Amino acid sequence: MKKIHILLIEDNRLLRDGITAMLKKQPDMHVVGTAGNGEIILNMIGELKPDIILLDLGLRNQNSLQVVKLSKQHYPTTKIITMDLVPLQADIFEFVQAGVSGFILKDANVADFFKTIRSVYEGTDVLPSQLTGSLFSQIVEQAVNGANQTVIDKSIRMTKRERQVIELIADGLANKEIAQKLHLSTYTVKSHVHNILEKLTLNTRVQIAKHAHQNNSYKTAIETTSLIGE
Repeated sequence: MKKIHILLIEDNRLLRDGITAMLKKQPDMHVVGTAGNGEIILNMIGELKPDIILLDLGLRNQNSLQVVKLSKQHYPTTKIITMDLVPLQADIFEFVQAGVSGFILKDANVADFFKTIRSVYEGTDVLPSQLTGSLFSQIVEQAVNGANQTVIDKSIRMTKRERQVIELIADGLANKEIAQKLHLSTYTVKSHVHNILEKLTLNTRVQIAKHAHQNNSYKTAIETTSLIGE
């Protein structure tokens, strides 16, 4: 049986050792090496010739995106799977564009973890179900075709009211405060927040705020939109 050769880059030693132990139990997988950072990854790829690189998206001392770009530049056939708790839309776009073949959420179950590795090895681009759907399909298509992040942002159809709510969340306002400022009920604001999370494939208000700070187009939402009506 041909084994999948895996190189694991994870700066959390407990996670690194735990993931390695799980992978070693799989008859079709072989961990050829592990590291706590991406500084020596190019040398490791050259020496170990892995089929798959499992890369922590949030390395503390390195830019994981730069690690991906350098790895794909020097070893384009090596497939890369990034691991994170909840990657943001902007992160997904950038990493797919850089050449990542799959994402694994760190709270994924073991079966999905192994399935993702095997599927990517066989040539399929894989993402967790929470990130799939029409929006992600647009992101992948635009990334492959070389479009920029602005194009992706424009593909997300936000209502004027939702854009207001995003900006106010970015300013640190709670739902009750947003409701008072926009002359809405708290229930209506909660509904807007729910819709925003779904459209942006995000999970928390903090992620909405981060998204808003990364996209200047939301900064004029309050001034350019009437506060009366929906």
